[in-house]
Amino acid sequence: MAVPQTRSMGLPLINLLRLKGAPILQQLHLEERLLRTSYDNWCIINDGTTKRTVVMGVSGKAEELLEIDSVLRDEIPVIRRFTGGTVIVDQGTIFVTFVCNKDAFPDLQSYPQPIMSWSSLIYKKVFQGIGDFSLRENDYVLGNRKFGGNAQSITKTRWVHHTSFLWDYEVSNMGYLKLPKRAPDYRQARDHLDFICRMKDHIPRSNFIERTIDAVGSHFVLRSVDPEASQSPLSSKFEPSSRLLKREELEEAIFNSRSRGACAASASQAS
Repeated sequence: MAVPQTRSMGLPLINLLRLKGAPILQQLHLEERLLRTSYDNWCIINDGTTKRTVVMGVSGKAEELLEIDSVLRDEIPVIRRFTGGTVIVDQGTIFVTFVCNKDAFPDLQSYPQPIMSWSSLIYKKVFQGIGDFSLRENDYVLGNRKFGGNAQSITKTRWVHHTSFLWDYEVSNMGYLKLPKRAPDYRQARDHLDFICRMKDHIPRSNFIERTIDAVGSHFVLRSVDPEASQSPLSSKFEPSSRLLKREELEEAIFNSRSRGACAASASQAS
């Protein structure tokens, strides 16, 4: 594959791909394929996803993160993605992803925290004059309430940074998630509804997307591409690692969790 020109006027070039309601698994497969097989920089904006879905991180344990009985009862799809973090997404979620070459910003250290700090500069511009935006640990917050969760994957020469923005959410969806054992300090043991906020209370949906594109344009030269072009096969050898978990896997997670609980109870009684 020929390596394309990557800079113009001192700024790196980036392909801007806008999607509307793309299934989240399809988006994850696209992101990973572009990370592994493309030489270009990409910004992907997906305005909502078609079906309510739980997305777990690559090392997440369902029994620790999910109310599995409720997930199975309501037939909520569960995806294990190639990055980290756990989130439930639906039509109220806006996704923004950067897939970049490390040499796009040679002075940027290719580790999660520096990448998040870099991305926060983009969103500070987006929310300028709108709310008290900041990066708190791994999250984007307004005040002290989370509205954007981040995850990364970093390879030898490239990285992906993607964010799930809560433009809106259904309160009932939070019932599928457990309080995580490892939570950011600023959460202060708050439950889901006291910890998160809706972006729609601060900014119109279309305005957020347009302001994001404008802010990205201050760091890159934008080149719009159509969805069909991004879907063309770049490597016949690529196999995505993000996948839908089978019902049997979730049932096994319940069984293992209850078995461990029973063993712990027996050990406690014996002592």
